[in-house]
Amino acid sequence: QLRLVESGGGLVQPGGSLTLSCAASGVISDGYAVGWFRQAPGKEREGVSCITSTEDTHYATSVKGRFTISRDNAKNTAYLQMNSLKPEDTAVYYCAVDKHDGIWLDARFYDVWGQGTQVTVSS
Repeated sequence: QLRLVESGGGLVQPGGSLTLSCAASGVISDGYAVGWFRQAPGKEREGVSCITSTEDTHYATSVKGRFTISRDNAKNTAYLQMNSLKPEDTAVYYCAVDKHDGIWLDARFYDVWGQGTQVTVSS
């Protein structure tokens, strides 16, 4: 059974950077997409970025130009490099897998989810 584990969250000052990792284990093939989502207190979960097996990427407007998604299939790990962080980026960040390898930020299309990692941007 596929399992996802996020890491790399923490407290960072505005303007700082963090890199999140999403490690996959279990039964897995290369033909899947990985998405990053976040949920702030009192707000709905929102899609941040996604990457397909062919490394096509898509970003939410709010993070475009600041965040970069990537993946290392040999390590079964995806990454989210976050630069120029803002207080409004504060949230629990989740990674998820879409076994149909789509390029979308709709959570309904994602099959497996990690437990989340907290990112707090504050001075």
